[in-house]
Order: sequence, then structure tokens, then C-alpha cells
Amino acid sequence: MNRFIVLDTNCLLQSISRHSKFHQAWSDFIGGKYVLCISNEILAEYEEIIGKHVSPLAAKITVETILRANNTLRIDAQYRFGLITADVDDNKFVDCAIVANADYIVTEDRHFDVLKDIPFPKVLIKRLQTFCDELRAQAYNNQ
Repeated sequence: MNRFIVLDTNCLLQSISRHSKFHQAWSDFIGGKYVLCISNEILAEYEEIIGKHVSPLAAKITVETILRANNTLRIDAQYRFGLITADVDDNKFVDCAIVANADYIVTEDRHFDVLKDIPFPKVLIKRLQTFCDELRAQAYNNQ
């Protein structure tokens, strides 16, 4: 069963390097192990942040890889839920997760912790390490 996830920019940035302990998240996306839910706003942020922290070329390749993948779900979230008030820019990830009916958002950003106390719409979050551990366990169980 494929899980549908939204990947916060900080987690994507940490996972694209082959030298990162979190590279499992990126390599399993490439391998089609989960569905990445994105919006145009999320893609724009991915490109901006990766371009700033790695290189514009790496940003372009990453975004093109995401766009060409069969396990990418593009979402156009028309409604803004506004569940995160501490950093309203994070709401693009929440809105995408809700509209996509994603299983969870993978993030290290503590602003998302407020979602634990909101009963509806329910949006689950996971830390990057937990997500990678689950991917490894899934790969082990499928051997």
C-alpha cells in the first residue's frame, strides 16, 4: 500500500544529499515507495530553498525529478484552512495534506506541532527520522 505524504522543505533539503543519513526518504521517493503530494506553492519553495542552500542547478533537477515522477500527486488547494498561525507560510503544506487526504506531513518544524491539538481536519505529522525508519522497516519486510 502506497502512503501519501507531504514533505516539508527542510526534510526534502536534508534528504537529497547522498551523504545524508536521511537520504532514504529521497531514494525511496525515486523508487516509487510513496506518493509525494505537492502544490505549485510547495514546488516554488522547494526550488527557492534548494537553490539557495545547494545550487540553482540542484534545485532545477530536484523539481524536474518530482514533476516527472509517476508517484507525484499535484494538488491545487483552493481553500486555505489557516491552521498554523505561528508561521502562516507553513499552511501551504497543511492545505496540500488536507486536500490530498495525505497520511501525514513529514517535518522537523515545531510550528506543525499545533496540529496535534486540532481535532478536525485531522492532519498527522511525523519526524524525518521516524519516516526513514519506517521506510527501512518496510523495505526489510518486503524482502
